Amino acid sequence: MNGMTGLFFKGLAMGAANVIPGVSGGTIALITGIYERLINAIKRCDLTAARLFLKGEWKACWAHVDGQWLTTLLAGVAISIVSLARLFEFLLEHYESYTMAFFFGLILLSILYVARGVSRWSTTTYLALLIGTAIAVGIAMLAPASPNDNMLYVFLCGVLAISSMILPGLSGSFVLILLGNYALVLGAISSFSLGILIPLALGCAFGLVVFSHVLAWVFKRYADATLAVMTGFVIGSLVVIWPWKNAITHTVERAGKPPREVVTSYEWFMPQLNDSSTWIALSLILAGAVAIMLMEKVAGSSNDQE
Repeated sequence: MNGMTGLFFKGLAMGAANVIPGVSGGTIALITGIYERLINAIKRCDLTAARLFLKGEWKACWAHVDGQWLTTLLAGVAISIVSLARLFEFLLEHYESYTMAFFFGLILLSILYVARGVSRWSTTTYLALLIGTAIAVGIAMLAPASPNDNMLYVFLCGVLAISSMILPGLSGSFVLILLGNYALVLGAISSFSLGILIPLALGCAFGLVVFSHVLAWVFKRYADATLAVMTGFVIGSLVVIWPWKNAITHTVERAGKPPREVVTSYEWFMPQLNDSSTWIALSLILAGAVAIMLMEKVAGSSNDQE
């Protein structure tokens, strides 16, 4: 796998990861070796790019934003999200623990590949690791809000979700759960509801450009500390995708609409080894770990060829 074809498949993997609550497309980008180029490409969607576009210098604008590379990657992300949204909606409804088990194994092993990017571990980087882990665990403990289809709120959801999607270990899907609009957005993707998708897309575009500038600046000046924080984010995200948990819900009464069950928190527990479902989940954790090993191997060979 090489060139644009390999990049497209990395986009597919990123899109699939972003659909699952607790899994980050940023983690996939980091372990496949495209993270820094992705951030820099997004950052170049700036005033210079707008000026070149408005002046009709489209070829220069395309080159400025690394257009072919970025478009190929984002095409893979978009196709994956649209095509897999309904599948994962079904899997999360009927086989949530098994789905989470596979991604738990994937994320668990990816910690090693993310941490490997730190050139030198020191007191500062270990402290950054602990801070990142604490932030991610703290976010996981927050109670989800109620669904809200107000356009401004959906726009804000887009800003916050896309910002978390490009951070390894912080899941845009889980942020949408905390904001109360995960089911709303997933349903809008499946039914192509423009009333939800348009403000969400505008929020994503705004958040992506602004946050990429911040992230690129921090990455350039504090690379090791930033990667250590990101490793902590990935570690903390394991709390969210722990396969053995029960959702605690309550019924919300809504004027003019049927009541809705809302997840307010989770109750975690240890697996029972005498239960056959536990061994299925453990097998899927192993499968997830193997999948990330294969992905990293393919990504490494692709980067060597490039």
